[in-house]
Amino acid sequence: MVEKLKALLTRHRDFILYALFGVLTTAVNYVIYLPLYNLAGLSATLSNGVAWLGAVLAAFLTNKPFVFHSHSWKMETLLPELTRFVGCRIGSGALESAILLVTVDLLQWNGNLMKVATSVLVILLNYIGSKLLVFKK
Repeated sequence: MVEKLKALLTRHRDFILYALFGVLTTAVNYVIYLPLYNLAGLSATLSNGVAWLGAVLAAFLTNKPFVFHSHSWKMETLLPELTRFVGCRIGSGALESAILLVTVDLLQWNGNLMKVATSVLVILLNYIGSKLLVFKK
């Protein structure tokens, strides 16, 4: 039983690490978003944009070395990875912002619940983009 568990963990190591660092990145996002939306009274779209910037920085700095095992910080490696990473995050961030714009700012749905709901989709899209496009072997 222990061997099967070890094999499962080894086989899915990257996704498990992505999920763990994803929790950290999501926490950064929420720590920025929630006060801006709930306390400062900014729109969900603007609050999400600011939170997105902080989360993207946290995600790149953790995903690059720890999840996708890219350890070179030389410019010829860093710049293409960072460009592709930000590009993928712009796509998922734009989708998230569009969903929040429509559901919260226009339809007046609960901004906190919609933020949680859209996070699931964004996390999946970001993992697929990072694995297939950004840190490809």
